[in-house]
Amino acid sequence: MVAKPGLDGHDRGAKVVARALRDAGVEVVYTGLHQTPEQIVDAAIQEDADAVGLSVLSGAHLTLFPRVVELLAERDASDIVVFGGGIIPEGDIAVLEAAGVAKVFTPGTPTHDIVNWVTTRLGAAR
Repeated sequence: MVAKPGLDGHDRGAKVVARALRDAGVEVVYTGLHQTPEQIVDAAIQEDADAVGLSVLSGAHLTLFPRVVELLAERDASDIVVFGGGIIPEGDIAVLEAAGVAKVFTPGTPTHDIVNWVTTRLGAAR
């Protein structure tokens, strides 16, 4: 699943990643813009998602990404892998990983690197 949490209104990158994953044979659900962490977690559980990719450009990644991880844990869905990307300073990546985000991709990451990581990670999880 690919999701855009928060008030961020730009979703081109999320759609590019969703399409790249789809083209690689990954079933993808895109939740659309302006989703709350609660909505994202509800959708992930309803869709029986293996992973949730979050995209944030607004600077709210230190709040939104960990909140999704927390809510998944509260719903006994910690097996859903959370990864993310967007405008994320290098110094924040370790903070997000410590909060349970499995991988963070920054601008300019080739889509094939994201696809390879997702397919490898999900293959290992199955």
